[in-house]
Amino acid sequence: MKKIALLSLSVFVLVLAAFAAVNVTGAWEYTMTTPRGEMKSDISFVQDGEKLTVTMTRAGRDGNVTETKGEGTVKGNEIMWKVTRAGRDGQEMTTTYKGTIVDDNNMKGTMEGGMMGGMGGENQAPPEWKAVRKAK
Repeated sequence: MKKIALLSLSVFVLVLAAFAAVNVTGAWEYTMTTPRGEMKSDISFVQDGEKLTVTMTRAGRDGNVTETKGEGTVKGNEIMWKVTRAGRDGQEMTTTYKGTIVDDNNMKGTMEGGMMGGMGGENQAPPEWKAVRKAK
């Protein structure tokens, strides 16, 4: 009986260590699915414990690359970050990204707010996103 209990405890510790070891630091390719189609961006995450620093870059309609910075958290396999952008009318828009870290190289979630948050009206589900690690 002691061997089974010790084995169970060992497996639990290994699983707990795997979740604690989640680190999203690195370059990721981000794809958001909207009613208007897919939108791709590059994201760079820097993780320090649960604290997350985010840089999102993408080509704008005019071809110029825009960079947006934000902050967030990683808790277990849950990830969340917010970025604030200047809107077309000069007002700031904050977008919140919430998701799940599926494994070392994949995550997925939804976004709220910002210019995409209202797409399709209030009965529309929030846009979904996925991210695939490019490099650590």
